[in-house]
Amino acid sequence: MATNHLSILFVASEVEGLIKSGGLADVAKALPEALLTLDQDVRIAIPAYSLIPNVEHAEVILETTLNSWPHTAYQVVSLKVGDVPVYGIRCDEYFDRPAMYAENNQAYMDNGERFAFFSAACLDMLPKLDFRPDIVHANDWHTGFVPYLLKHRHGHDEFFASMKSVISIHNAVFKGVFSYNELQCLPEMHSFYVPEAAVSNSHVTMLKAAVACADKINAVSPTYAEELKTELGSHGMAQEFQSRACDLVGILNGCDYSAWNPETDSALPKTYKANRQSMVRGKNAAKSALQEKVGLGQSDVAMYGMVCRLTNQKGVHYLLPILENFLKFDVQLVIVGTGDPVLAHQLAAISNKYPDRFKFVEAYNNELAHLVEAGSDFFLMPSEFEPCGLNQIYSMAYGTLPIVRAVGGLKDSVNDYDANPEVATGFIFEEPSPQALLNVMMRSLLLYVQQPNEVKRVQLYAMQQEFSWVESAKEYIELYMSAKA
Repeated sequence: MATNHLSILFVASEVEGLIKSGGLADVAKALPEALLTLDQDVRIAIPAYSLIPNVEHAEVILETTLNSWPHTAYQVVSLKVGDVPVYGIRCDEYFDRPAMYAENNQAYMDNGERFAFFSAACLDMLPKLDFRPDIVHANDWHTGFVPYLLKHRHGHDEFFASMKSVISIHNAVFKGVFSYNELQCLPEMHSFYVPEAAVSNSHVTMLKAAVACADKINAVSPTYAEELKTELGSHGMAQEFQSRACDLVGILNGCDYSAWNPETDSALPKTYKANRQSMVRGKNAAKSALQEKVGLGQSDVAMYGMVCRLTNQKGVHYLLPILENFLKFDVQLVIVGTGDPVLAHQLAAISNKYPDRFKFVEAYNNELAHLVEAGSDFFLMPSEFEPCGLNQIYSMAYGTLPIVRAVGGLKDSVNDYDANPEVATGFIFEEPSPQALLNVMMRSLLLYVQQPNEVKRVQLYAMQQEFSWVESAKEYIELYMSAKA
């Protein structure tokens, strides 16, 4: 395919294959790889956390100090994700820590300074490495000062003059709010007056700085782009997004099928593909293995799965009030996740009360997550908000029907059975309430019990859907070109 050839610096705080805490890392691996496939010169910048395996042995390609005050010393080390080159910004003062962002649920006190420095170093290194990207693509609040510094610090520098910036919003609930005092490593903050970023006389947010200064703004699904223009969906930044509405574009995330593919998944007892006989055999084997692994009885009942962070964002507070009602039916449920200790305690108590129907596994366990995706008939994602979501896409790939709320990327990627059975890939409910969730779970259970063949038809149709990163990457190239125009 002939396409416009661009050079892109993709700046992110985490990248799957090097270090990961959430969905941002999946995108930061898969999108650059897809752009590379489309013949773009794409390179990633990431903090060289000491947690990255073998980072201490990585080749040092630059040893320098920031050109701007406070002239912090740093190195750039050469890493790779697949075939994509990665620049690791090494500064032990900031990134030699036991965790990326927080310890014992307490964010590092200097996170503002750490990621302000990272944003500055990502741009500072470019002339020194003789890499002049057309586009600098920042992601979420950690890199929010990249568009700001590109405009204000480097805007009049000939080397940077033609560079354009894009900010991707993966989750606007996290804004990077810090006081000016916490950001004194940027001379631009010394005046204590930065209206583009300010949320009060004393505090700024990195995300607001990015939204004000980036040439283009991207949300990770079309519906999320619309939600960002509302007070509820933007978590208080609606005005900022509304004022940039003509530069705001929603592009649905793709799926990294190299990691989530039932035909090749080594976590499954039996791999399977999208034909009925193979799917039924594979899913039955996975259900048995899942039941055995978590200690549920071997039974061909409707299996519901959920793998998530335990937060209200993921809708756990909609599930808890109705869970015991639902467990009175002949069903099984497996929930895997970590997070809010109060939610974990409540789930564990219900799990102990219904040991033959419900297992709660308080862990982050990738292999078990794959088994839940394959062994379940239905996958729960009753999110309060969900910018894109990936598990509903993984579920469909495994012939597991997602049960989702009509928000963000969930609404954009799942077709509701009741709305149109022919093209259905799951079940959708609208109202953010426990009762609405119970109703949709009962709809799915009724279909499972009364029309098992119909459930298999819908599961097979869901398996045939494709959410290709290459297609998404083509949309990103269009976005980059519009930034350059």
